[in-house]
Amino acid sequence: MLDRLGDRWTVLVIVELSKGTRRFRELERAIPGISQRMLTLTTKRLCRDGLVERNAYPTIPPQVDYRLTEMGRSLAGAIFGLADWSRDNKNAIAAARSSWDADHPGTERAIQ
Repeated sequence: MLDRLGDRWTVLVIVELSKGTRRFRELERAIPGISQRMLTLTTKRLCRDGLVERNAYPTIPPQVDYRLTEMGRSLAGAIFGLADWSRDNKNAIAAARSSWDADHPGTERAIQ
């Protein structure tokens, strides 16, 4: 599960779906740089994990939409909490990195 949460596309899909139900093409347009294949894989994995619900409608062409499950909404809350923490600590992290780099010259490139 940590691999899934560490995946860039997973987080972006969860964040977009936290805004409400989205059709496949809406998700694709809302997430810059994601390919159709990667969005398909990501949504399938999220459905399998119970975080996203997929609804297919018998129309021509077929319509499919996605929404977060209750568990998916709780994950979205955790993601937003992490984003808030990151914003709150951005300056402290930058200062810590500068201090480290000053004390350990030449290592900043090796550990990025």
